[in-house]
This record gives sequence, structure tokens and C-alpha cells, in this order.
Amino acid sequence: MGKLKIIKSRIYSWESLQRQLALWKFQDKKIVFTNGCFDILHLGHIELLGKARGLGNILIVGMNSDESVHRIKGPHRPVNSHHARAFVLASLVFVDAVVIFDEDTPYELIKLVQPDILVKGKDYEGKEIVGSDIVEARGGEVVTIELTKGYSTTHTIEKAHKVHL
Repeated sequence: MGKLKIIKSRIYSWESLQRQLALWKFQDKKIVFTNGCFDILHLGHIELLGKARGLGNILIVGMNSDESVHRIKGPHRPVNSHHARAFVLASLVFVDAVVIFDEDTPYELIKLVQPDILVKGKDYEGKEIVGSDIVEARGGEVVTIELTKGYSTTHTIEKAHKVHL
């Protein structure tokens, strides 16, 4: 299988993910889940995803669709389409699966995945983390990971605007 086909094979529909999850769970893999828009991938994303993958055997990334990002982030986002964003995420060696969701939160996707560990950035510490009830109800763990200072998609976009002007 060529490298590009391997990358494409890591982008799952909800139905194909359900089948793959059955296999991973049968193999007793520890499943980690995180989510986000990942509009412009930057060092902060890479570090968070790498640390998240280190917590288990399988890293599943829920990614907001274009429509979802538009509702959450505003009329000028996303910068990149969900097809492009999913492909870039799936190319990362520590990402096992990327799944696009249309809702504003990944709650229904987390219900489907039933991860052992749910990961968010430390900026969510002390706030309600969507899906934590699902994970904790089955004995799973919710982990917050320190964010890389100075890196955010908003900051990257603002910096690009300043350079362009």
C-alpha cells in the first residue's frame, strides 16, 4: 500500500470507525480520544497530539467539519477545508484515526468511541469537558495536557495578516 493510501486509510467515516473500534477493543488496545478544529496545524497541536498518543495504544482525533468550525469560530474560518485538515492530521505518525463530526461538540462521537482516556488542553482545566461523563461512567480517565505557549491558530492567523500587510 502506498504512503498516500495509508494516510487516507486513517480517515474514517463513523461506520468504518465502528468496525475498527470493535477490532481495537478485541485486541484490548487502550484508546485515547481528543478533538478540535485543527484549522492550521502548528507546534502546539503536534505536541498535544504526541503527548495524547503517549497515554495509550490508539489515538482517535475527532475533527470539526467546515460547517461546525464556521459556527464556532466565525465567518472567516476555517482557513482549510475539513478534507485538507483531516489528511494533514492523518499523516501524523502518532494519529491512528481521524473522524469528522458536524455537531458543535464531539459528544455523540465520544459516545460511539467510548474511549479509555479523553484528552483536552489545560485551558479546559476547571471547565466542563464535553464527554467526560461518558468516559468517567465506564471507569475511564479525563486528562488535560499543558499547552505550548505562544502557539494557537488565532495567533498564527493574526501573525500572517501582519506579514501580509
